[in-house]
Amino acid sequence: MATQRLLLKKPILRASSAAASAFASTSAHPTSSDTFLSEKILWGLKQQGKKPSSFNPSLFHELNPLIFTEVLHKCRENLQVGQRFIDLVSLNCPNFKHSSTSLSSAIHVLVRSRRASDAQALVLRMIRKSGVSRIEIVDSLVSSYEDFGSDLRVFDLLIRTYVQARKLREAVEAFHVLKSRGFCVSINACNSLLGGLVKIEWIDWAWEVYHEIVRSGIQVNVYTLNIMVNVMCKQGKIDAVKGFLSEMEEKGIFSDSVTYNTLINAYSHEGKFEEAFGLMNLMSAKGFKPCLLTYNCIVNGLCKNGKYGKATQVLDEMVKIGLSPDTATYNPLLAECCRSGNLSEAESVFSEMLHRGVIPDLVSYSSLIALFSRVGLLDRALGYYKDMKSNGLIPDKVIYTILIGGFCKNGSMLEAMRIRDEMLEKGCLMDVVTYNTILNALCNKKMLSEADQLLNEMFERGVFPDYYTYTTLINGYCKDGNMNKALTLFRSMLQRNLKPDIVTYNTLIDGFCKAGEIEEAILLRDEMITKNILPNLITYSILINGFCSRGFISDALRLWDKMVDTCIQPSLVTCNSLIKGYCRHGETEKACQFLGDWNLTELYLRWRSCNCFACFILQVLRSKFEIQGRISRLLSGGCGDKKAGTLVERRREDDGGNSGAVDRNEGLL
Repeated sequence: MATQRLLLKKPILRASSAAASAFASTSAHPTSSDTFLSEKILWGLKQQGKKPSSFNPSLFHELNPLIFTEVLHKCRENLQVGQRFIDLVSLNCPNFKHSSTSLSSAIHVLVRSRRASDAQALVLRMIRKSGVSRIEIVDSLVSSYEDFGSDLRVFDLLIRTYVQARKLREAVEAFHVLKSRGFCVSINACNSLLGGLVKIEWIDWAWEVYHEIVRSGIQVNVYTLNIMVNVMCKQGKIDAVKGFLSEMEEKGIFSDSVTYNTLINAYSHEGKFEEAFGLMNLMSAKGFKPCLLTYNCIVNGLCKNGKYGKATQVLDEMVKIGLSPDTATYNPLLAECCRSGNLSEAESVFSEMLHRGVIPDLVSYSSLIALFSRVGLLDRALGYYKDMKSNGLIPDKVIYTILIGGFCKNGSMLEAMRIRDEMLEKGCLMDVVTYNTILNALCNKKMLSEADQLLNEMFERGVFPDYYTYTTLINGYCKDGNMNKALTLFRSMLQRNLKPDIVTYNTLIDGFCKAGEIEEAILLRDEMITKNILPNLITYSILINGFCSRGFISDALRLWDKMVDTCIQPSLVTCNSLIKGYCRHGETEKACQFLGDWNLTELYLRWRSCNCFACFILQVLRSKFEIQGRISRLLSGGCGDKKAGTLVERRREDDGGNSGAVDRNEGLL
């Protein structure tokens, strides 16, 4: 069916006054000198048709946009001469400064001459021209539309060029302005706009444009149908698709294989495999044969939903019916094996790929390299890395970052930096993720001077630190006890409009508490609350431990009560801090009273899976036999679990009645 469009009655040429007057001045009221020069140029162009070398380029010395437009207007009935003029100006005056009106004139001539690519180059030049609004561009094209005998493909080209230049907001505005001027673009251009909006997930705008298309009477087609089905799937409104398809069928537009594949992919992504397989069967009944893409959608969905076994069955089925799996089939299988840590199965899938002649891509290799890097088998990871390069694949920043991360995790900083140097030598620029990976390793190894140098390098290379960069460095300096540097980094983070979260604040609060600066820790706690970042269990545990370490048990208890009042359930670590605080200051009776007052039964039951619970309490108290016995009775009686009490007694006997101290807070916070 031929592409249809609607021209709303007769085009209403309501161009902006600026554009209309600009064109009028070039065509209706030229100066005598302008008219004389335009006549000379026109005569020269006609003579050149007879004698190609006869044109004198010096005529262009006084050329301006007004004269350019007038010359084109006078030869609008002779497209060959008009094209010749445009080409000569482009050749002899490459820096000629066009106006919107002169560009519009040239665009109309080129579109009529079916030189769409050259016309699009001028449209692109127009939309990139600084200080020119979408309204002015549209009105410039509209005002010269009839004078140049142009056609509606000009407006299609404008919309498509906006979309291809990724100027979707401007494309939508131009679409609306054109409609207000009485013009509607073709459904192909509308589909281009809809597709562009969906690609960048501007879903609301896509629906707005779609409804405008329908209201304007533009005849939609199956491409429109598929775009909007994709929109509904992205919105998670698969159930609404059936009604939409019924409406389209009433308009004589029916689903095709793309529609079915889109829906099968959506159902598979959501784990609704019964519906996905049902649609595949319906697809066959409707005369559409399931293709490789259909099966790949299902395999991908099964793998992402952890159904690896079923995915391999689907793979076997597609092979039986004569379909040849490709990298898009095998990569999800590889990714699922690697995600679950199944080394042997991952290598088996990779071998099958090679056996079937499927060439692995960067995604295939990155899955394997990441798996072996994660489990510490760096020699195997490097083996796949070398194999990848020998097959002509060029590592990207993802591959390099994975390898660097593997070596950093393994503590092999020299190897990590060697990979980093190779990365830079190959012209692959490090991004913030790569820098953060190295920074984290340097901070863990307390190589803070090197970490500082790396931060400076980031700034020099134009890579802007993010939230993770600063939090990593702050954590490193807090662990090193350099709270001044940590606080400086924190303030720098705020100046760069990077918003710290609960992790950043907890890191700083913990650093100040360990440095004995409880007041600073409390100030930070208050600051985070003013920013609507509420303290969590870790925050309270850090502060309670800090108060208890300094003997401020009453302050610690007030924090405990506040924590419980805000419905935050205490952990064993929090309880441990208070008990240790009492015992360190010789108040073992109060420690026992605290255990008796607090509902220890509930606390124990929540950590019942931890067999060392009773030993943990016993080691923390480090007190007299009498106290140990009371706790033993409390655990065995209060919890109703003889195993806990027995565990205490057994532990006491094993340690000869003198258990060693264990600080369970260290490392956890």
